[in-house]
Amino acid sequence: MAKDKYSAVWVSHSSISDWLSCPRAYFLKNVYKNPLTRKKVAIVSPPLSLGQAVHEVIESLSVLAVDRRLAEPLLAKFNRTWEKVKGKKGGFLTEEEEAKYKERGKEMLGRVERNPGPLKNLAVKIQMELPYYWLSEKDNIILCGKIDWLEYLKEEEAVHIIDFKTGKNEEKTDSLQLPIYYLLVSHTQDRPVKKVSYWYIDRESKPVEQKLKDLESAEEKILKIAKEMKLARQLKRFKCPQGGCRNCLPMERILQGEGELVGIDGMDREVYILAAAKQTEKQSKIL
Repeated sequence: MAKDKYSAVWVSHSSISDWLSCPRAYFLKNVYKNPLTRKKVAIVSPPLSLGQAVHEVIESLSVLAVDRRLAEPLLAKFNRTWEKVKGKKGGFLTEEEEAKYKERGKEMLGRVERNPGPLKNLAVKIQMELPYYWLSEKDNIILCGKIDWLEYLKEEEAVHIIDFKTGKNEEKTDSLQLPIYYLLVSHTQDRPVKKVSYWYIDRESKPVEQKLKDLESAEEKILKIAKEMKLARQLKRFKCPQGGCRNCLPMERILQGEGELVGIDGMDREVYILAAAKQTEKQSKIL
């Protein structure tokens, strides 16, 4: 089969996580489109908006020269960025709720500013708006994703993958996030990966290094899951194993007209809030 990225099935850490949590949730978040507008649908929540704003501030530093990264206070950048998620646009139902999350963001960025660590070192930028590679040309599957930070390790001529975490919970040990980033970085730039880390900026002053996974076995595992996702799309079979769970039910409520449309996001998705939703905080990651 000739390579055609437009007909290929694209998978990412986010979509794979959706699939593993609930096939119905995967469908509603990654495949379904509003029949009236032909746009995909998303739900915004305070934890996601907090993560989006903090990530945007930190990731913007990588394009600056090392000696200019902290020339402007991070709080000033954060205040400007926060305007994008202010009020209902960010899923905030009250001013008190918004103030609480904004204060958490200030604390995180204050910690980063006091302890910049790898942010003071050279960084590698992958020259692709959305890094991707052909996970399987035969199966017409592409793996994609955005990496938060690539620290350049000069002495080793290598890179250090760093993923920023704004949530309170630690990533599970069996998470595929860093293995996916490991694969992406290995296939989209020439330097070897020597380190992978999570930086829990809600509480840690430096990245927490993780064990490097075996690249070949990680790729096999991810491809197996991606093939399952592709088959489900071909068969149009996306059933919730529980007949309705916390992963798919909020999206079902949007389809039933319970949500309030608050805008269109950068991925051209309709963004909704659910006034009565019980939102549980999870690790924040914007793709």
